[in-house]
Amino acid sequence: MVSVPRLVVAAPASNSGKTTVATGLMAAFAERGLAVSPHKVGPDYIDPGYHALATGRPGRNLDAYMCGPELIAPLFGHGSSGCDLAVVEGVMGLYDGASGQGELASTAHVSKLLRAPVVLVVDASSQSRSVAALVHGFASWDPEVRIGGVILNKVASDRHEALLREALEATGLPVLGVLRRAAQVATPSRHLGLVPVAERRADAVGAVAAMAERIRAGCDLDALLALARTAPELPGPVWRPEPCAVEGTRRPVVAVAGGAAFTFAYAEHAELLTAAGAEVAVFDPLRDEKLPEGTAGLVIGGGFPEVFAPELSANESLRGAVTDLAAAGAPVAAECAGLLYLARELDGRPMCGVLDASARMSERLTLGYRSAVAVSDSVLAGAGTRMRGHEFHRTVLEPGAGAVPAWGLHQPERRVEGFVQRGVHASYVHTHWAAEPGVARRFVEHCRRGAV
Repeated sequence: MVSVPRLVVAAPASNSGKTTVATGLMAAFAERGLAVSPHKVGPDYIDPGYHALATGRPGRNLDAYMCGPELIAPLFGHGSSGCDLAVVEGVMGLYDGASGQGELASTAHVSKLLRAPVVLVVDASSQSRSVAALVHGFASWDPEVRIGGVILNKVASDRHEALLREALEATGLPVLGVLRRAAQVATPSRHLGLVPVAERRADAVGAVAAMAERIRAGCDLDALLALARTAPELPGPVWRPEPCAVEGTRRPVVAVAGGAAFTFAYAEHAELLTAAGAEVAVFDPLRDEKLPEGTAGLVIGGGFPEVFAPELSANESLRGAVTDLAAAGAPVAAECAGLLYLARELDGRPMCGVLDASARMSERLTLGYRSAVAVSDSVLAGAGTRMRGHEFHRTVLEPGAGAVPAWGLHQPERRVEGFVQRGVHASYVHTHWAAEPGVARRFVEHCRRGAV
């Protein structure tokens, strides 16, 4: 059973202020001495970095498409274990989910799976009495979604606030906070959203502190905590990475790329690798000139190699070490940014050259969920293994698939994608290994055996 008090922070649409409110709430409650568990609906990697800064705990994702609805409560229970409060930031508008699949993976869907009350953040600019119709519509659309109150954002004046409060009285929903129009908290964006914490840590600390200050000044924290405590117990098991290390055998070192260029990672991946018997060693391809001592396998996740292409290219020593490791047949798993790093070049700058492919920035955003099946056996998956994933990039790789592709994709169109060659599995598709823990076990077992 999971009995952690919890809130879901949602909005009628994107850009309403969810991130400011959710992150500010996390920080404000943490400042009160509460252990706050931070969560994000959907596949987003960047917001959880700010959540982690606010709480001192790993930001965790709850994605009902990639992991399946049945894993949402167990994963939530794992992340929130031992905490006093959990705050879940929603995605897009409250009822927006996987394209063409109804409520699947929407904030509303996740709130129902968690049996959690929803706080609706409303951009109140350019409206007064109409806010009641908006809130009433969202509160009544799905009777199983429990909206417990409203936080009004971008309120212009005392008079504007009074008009909004008077209108909302008819809905029966309490106003739990009022945030005045103000200069946006300094969280700069670029081609894939907010700039990650790892690239601007000092400034990000200040930004999170500013969010917390706005929330303390404008929201009723006691009422919000009381609302969170109305969430009932969640039945069922809590997810745990199942230990499967073989007694008496060595723990192979799995090097995991980190640092500012490779910030996209789900916390559960390192936990699954460790449970499978690996010694996880994080390294920074921008700074480290060699791989961790004894590296038997390599995991390179997502991030922004296009932003750091000159620095990555200039680190010839590490590029050579990666090339040599792959040439020796060691297991290498690369997603998105990792795929580009293994390519021959990125925007004309030499990369590792493990893959005979060239990458460049593009004006076109590739974004969306993917249904994937493994085309052939690899260090990650046996042929026919089915997984769900996500693509999110503004780069193009030519060719987009090797002689042996990694995945056959079936959504939104049918195509093959990625590369499998010896011990390398490289793809644009991000996957969440908690949905298929055998991926981590298979990878570590290949690391234990040696070259493929």
